[in-house]
Amino acid sequence: MRNMILLDKPYVSDFLKDTILQNEIPVIETEVAKSFDLNNDSIKVSEIDAIEQYKEKPFLIYTNSENAIDWVNKNLSFSELPDKIDIFKDKFRFREITKTLLPNFFYQKVSIEDLYNVDYGSLPAKFVLKPVVGFFSMGVYTIENKEQFDNACEAIKKEITEVEDLFPESVLDTSSFIIEEYLEGEEFAFDAYFNNRGEAVVLGIMKHLFASPTDVSDRVYFTSKEIIETYVPVFENYLNELNSFFDLKNFPLHVEVRINDKAEILPIEVNPLRFGAWCTSADLAYHAFGYNSISHLIKQQKPDWETILKGKEGKRCSIVILNNSAGYAPNEIKSVDYDRILGRFSKPLELRKSDFTKQPHFGFLFVETDESNWNEIEEILMDDLKGYVEVG
Repeated sequence: MRNMILLDKPYVSDFLKDTILQNEIPVIETEVAKSFDLNNDSIKVSEIDAIEQYKEKPFLIYTNSENAIDWVNKNLSFSELPDKIDIFKDKFRFREITKTLLPNFFYQKVSIEDLYNVDYGSLPAKFVLKPVVGFFSMGVYTIENKEQFDNACEAIKKEITEVEDLFPESVLDTSSFIIEEYLEGEEFAFDAYFNNRGEAVVLGIMKHLFASPTDVSDRVYFTSKEIIETYVPVFENYLNELNSFFDLKNFPLHVEVRINDKAEILPIEVNPLRFGAWCTSADLAYHAFGYNSISHLIKQQKPDWETILKGKEGKRCSIVILNNSAGYAPNEIKSVDYDRILGRFSKPLELRKSDFTKQPHFGFLFVETDESNWNEIEEILMDDLKGYVEVG
């Protein structure tokens, strides 16, 4: 039984396509998958055959997009997989199951209709408001006072209108929200999987940078030799502890956590069946270290970190998400000056432009930075990008 890839919108990178073709990884041939032009019929598996093979013996499914969860829910409903996915997509359910890890942690579920009726005085001094089923920091707000809470409620109404047609409900459902105590500490995101024995294997780690204490955007993530060496064993141990609640096997995931000043790992969310959205984190790992985390996953291999990290001292590799923070509505934007953005960096590696009339970002930029040039990253982190946008 071979593990398979389930492709879906909105984006498949050239790196992922090349990985599939070079490793001859089976791809479930959905209608959406056909649109990505994988010119190798031998790797294509019909939906019917994939479903029948999964019935005979469940295998690992990796997807590039959470949109593919709809396919899993509809076609593999006879299996445990949809329920395992739901544990992580439903943030309230995840908190309920794992509450013994953080016994004093405050969280509360509320419908969007009841947001304004929440007893604000009963809430923590600082908290996060976000959709129970969410994606890509949409509808996420850090709140420290009543005015911020009221402003967030108004902004959510507007944001729902802008994004409600972009994703299915299994990916982004804005009908209910979770109010969570703010978790202090440094934030990390990492790709991993549970192998066929239920053991955790970490495949890549990124540190998430923020412009301010209230910033919840996804502007910059970076990785380095030091991050990998320090946190791979820490996060593998944490995942093995987490799996005592779930008993997962053959299961990829993308995890977001904070680590506080007591070295405690505080879970933010776990994203099932995928790595970083929009083909970001696996591609960043390749740019940074030259290894392929997706092929490691499919073949159930552990990275040889000692070899991979040789010669990477003093280097940092970042993904810069050019999110639309300029304050303009998509239909107001005429163009974005990508060349000027590229010119800010000493070693840009790859630029991916997005259709900013349909997506909440202008694109994605991979860059390598010496520690001596780190100001390049600090400056783009603070920039609203308004100076690169032409409206009209």
